Amino acid sequence: MSALCVPLVFKPVYRDYIWGGERLAAVYGRTDTPEVCAESWEIAARPDGESIVATGPFAGRGLTELSAEYGPALVGTRASDPHRFPLLFKVIDARDRLSVQVHPNAENAERTGGEPKTEMWVVLDRLPGATLYAGLAEGMTPESLRRSLADGTAATQLVEHPVEPGQALFIPGGLAHAIGAGCLIYEVQQNSNTTYRLFDWNRVGADGRPRTLHIEEAFKTLDWSLPAPQMIDPAGGDQAGAGWSEVVACDYFNVRRLNLAEPLDVTMDGLSFHVLFVTVGAVAVSAGGERVLLRAGQSALVPAAADVYHMEPDAAACLLVTTL
Repeated sequence: MSALCVPLVFKPVYRDYIWGGERLAAVYGRTDTPEVCAESWEIAARPDGESIVATGPFAGRGLTELSAEYGPALVGTRASDPHRFPLLFKVIDARDRLSVQVHPNAENAERTGGEPKTEMWVVLDRLPGATLYAGLAEGMTPESLRRSLADGTAATQLVEHPVEPGQALFIPGGLAHAIGAGCLIYEVQQNSNTTYRLFDWNRVGADGRPRTLHIEEAFKTLDWSLPAPQMIDPAGGDQAGAGWSEVVACDYFNVRRLNLAEPLDVTMDGLSFHVLFVTVGAVAVSAGGERVLLRAGQSALVPAAADVYHMEPDAAACLLVTTL
């Protein structure tokens, strides 16, 4: 058995973009966040955001290094590249709304030289009246979108989705989207940081000037065949045992919700790692002789080589569990 069979907890990588807020500290009690904290990269293997193991026998080692060294033992045999960690996990606090963006998909990424990026969001919390934006208005064409961008009315051409905690939204590459003000979001995405800014609500950046847009790249990336998605409501799961319910399943990841009231052993099959994110309560996770305690707002990675991991909740808890 590979020695890499213990749960890995990483130091978050924080981003202080101008639209961020203070809820990562207020909601989850984090004391290491910047004053304005827009994103916490929970588990990431990128040159511009590298997760470093915080505790245990692999403390101080980076996820990129571990993926390259351990390959399928870490990421699983289902990964297309067993030596590159394929996903990126974030918690996003949008005090203000984000720009309207579009990411490439596998079919059009080569047009701009970007990396494909399909993602999904789970609403952790929201202020009253908060919304998400995903999809363009019915009947929108490239010509009419260009006109609305030129005259500053592009906001009226977006499909707006009122949100409640627990709901989810799937954002395939090629779909125009934006996170609205007041949303606290858990995001699962492909390991990519290619973003083309289509519209920024006619606002200016910290320097008093409009932020850079990437309109031509965005138009090469938009998939006009995609309809506006629907919000995904949380399912209750199997209340006779562990309450597993599917949230989003696609070619790149499978996100399930687990309502956990009793201890549970989860058997691994070597096909994929498991990434755990606690949304409610606290859960002790044990594997390979190591035990970590995860409280609400904390994440862990269980490598694919772990035969089984054990979870013990502190009263009732809820987790999001992601696999390939």
